[in-house]
Amino acid sequence: MTIFISIIAGILTGIGLGGGTFLIIGLTFFLGINQKIAQSVNLFFYVPTAITSIIINSKNKNIKWKIAINTIVGSLIGAILGAILATKIETYILKKIFGIFVGIIALCEIYSIIKQYIKSKKSNNKKKDNRKEEMLE
Repeated sequence: MTIFISIIAGILTGIGLGGGTFLIIGLTFFLGINQKIAQSVNLFFYVPTAITSIIINSKNKNIKWKIAINTIVGSLIGAILGAILATKIETYILKKIFGIFVGIIALCEIYSIIKQYIKSKKSNNKKKDNRKEEMLE
């Protein structure tokens, strides 16, 4: 089961969809691993998958290095602070924070889908109106 969860998490990471989140959920929910351990495993898992993705995306010229460097600097500062904070927080609180985080991501994705749907509906209505105008001319 661990290998299956890891393969799915690796695929999601490779395509930029947050495989680490899936990995943490898989380890805690399906395998019953402690949240702190799952998050630590996720961090360790992230290094080789990130390096692989960097190499492939770099070869395909998909990385804007100026943005990437700035993001790395900020992320390193955040990672240090987050790791220190995670060791001080009780596991049950960490689980709740993680759950809220995943919930917020889900809400953002739902909002994005709804917004995209409304935009496509408006676009389709404009096309219909244009066709009607052309027929009347």
